[in-house]
Amino acid sequence: MFSKTDSSYGVNEVLLASVLGAVVFSLFAGQPLVIVGVTGPITVFNYTVFDIITPRGTNYFAFMCWIAIWSMLMHWVLAITNACNALSYVTRFSCDIFGFYVAFIYLQKGIQVLTRQWASGDAAAYLSITVALLVLMVAYICGLVGGSTLFQRVVRKFFEDYGTPLTIVFFTGFVHIGRMNTVDLETLPTSRAFFPTKDRGWFIHFWDIHVDDAFLAIPFAVLLTILFYFDHNVVSLPRGTSSVSSLIAQGTEFPLRKPAGFHWDIFLLGLTTGLAGLLGIPFPNGLIPQAPFHTNALCVTRQASDESETSSAKGHTTRVVDHVVEQRVSNLAQGLLTLGTMSGPLLVVLHLIPNGVLAGLFFVMGVQALEGNGITLKMVYLAKDRGLTAASDPLSRISRKKAIWFFVALELVVFGATFAITQTIAAIGFPVFILLLIPVRTFLLPRYFTNEELSILDAPTASPLTMENVGGNFGEDADALRHGAGGIERREAPDGLRVEDSTERGEAGSKQSGLLQRNTSHRSGGDSINGESYEMQAPYSEAQNRSEGLSHRNGRP
Repeated sequence: MFSKTDSSYGVNEVLLASVLGAVVFSLFAGQPLVIVGVTGPITVFNYTVFDIITPRGTNYFAFMCWIAIWSMLMHWVLAITNACNALSYVTRFSCDIFGFYVAFIYLQKGIQVLTRQWASGDAAAYLSITVALLVLMVAYICGLVGGSTLFQRVVRKFFEDYGTPLTIVFFTGFVHIGRMNTVDLETLPTSRAFFPTKDRGWFIHFWDIHVDDAFLAIPFAVLLTILFYFDHNVVSLPRGTSSVSSLIAQGTEFPLRKPAGFHWDIFLLGLTTGLAGLLGIPFPNGLIPQAPFHTNALCVTRQASDESETSSAKGHTTRVVDHVVEQRVSNLAQGLLTLGTMSGPLLVVLHLIPNGVLAGLFFVMGVQALEGNGITLKMVYLAKDRGLTAASDPLSRISRKKAIWFFVALELVVFGATFAITQTIAAIGFPVFILLLIPVRTFLLPRYFTNEELSILDAPTASPLTMENVGGNFGEDADALRHGAGGIERREAPDGLRVEDSTERGEAGSKQSGLLQRNTSHRSGGDSINGESYEMQAPYSEAQNRSEGLSHRNGRP
């Protein structure tokens, strides 16, 4: 975004946007677990608008401010009219496609950063590529260690929580070892502390624009509102926590006890969008994969061992999510710490980070988002040796195997079309394309797939408790909704499962795969426990990530 907008948005602008979102949402939001910042899709939106508007001689910042003002009003209209009720139609189908797209945006940005390094010479380019790949491998290994049974719990948590930032620190210094120190590497460009990147003030003179350009911003504002309506809300659902972000941060795998607040949060999102426009900074919204990772880190887990005489899993232990520490402090703290990075000393430190290391960080985020995505998990299933695939695997219950292939192919085709659109000047309209996935899933897919197949391949994104705020999930019966609305009960371990005394805070499995319940010795899927069958009704993207088929979100076996 820095290079494609003629340095209009630099490090300070992105940091301030993250601070704005963190402070407002941590203090006032109904879903404070959602991490808000500058996302890949909004980056595409910003530089596409730049490519369209600047040839007209229009003041870019003033035009973006008018987009923000119109979009703010549209967000408020959505909040007042309870438009978020339409989220009841959102399922994993659209969320997985959008998450897949966001993951590839991160990978694409990493590649683009590396291709620009050839301007500094071949040696700089190849060293940057090497460092980027090393950052990816080391950070990935740290994640694997964090989700394994190696070492003590404290050591595993250290690798899981601090492996990636320490990897960035190490390789920032690594490039200065030996003869590598003679290679002229490009580093992260920074500006003066607490000042915009360009020579301007923090307040945008939005009146320095022609009247016709102010009204020309309306269709752009409509597209921005559609993007944020879907992107932020899906992140907010228990797998995320802000619409797509909100839904994902409050996904069904997280046993949240406090209800969601989509309507109020979309109102706040409009407010932060308007403020961001007046300040001349990127518009913040829910982040993927940071939002679900934040919820994941706040999970409190416990160990349960199977002592049933009839269970094939006797003697093995399972990590069970007990509850999520729902609070506002962690989001606020990371926002205030981000504000500190705009100070002079820390900007000097940030300027030392080579672009190759930043590219590696983009790769890490992309791989992490891909690894736990439902599309990826389905493709892994299709690639497995049938003779070595557990019969308890949810997808094994689908008799028409071509249905799985068709569903995955459809998701990949839609993803490919979305990604292709964003590589052209038509990228400004891709939010409409994403939004159309919802009626496609609701009205077209049931014509080819049976209800049983869709219940395994796809399902509501969030639990009844979360969706009660928007009228419940589409097709969900009233009894299930009332059960969720009344407060989801935390499921105790079934008979035959002995709960250990020790409680592990924040150790909810690997962040890369998003696993919240992991069998530390083997996976038994939907096996019976103590003679009772706990059949998994969730989609493959989360059903495979549950051990022994236990559900802690909706209280049904």
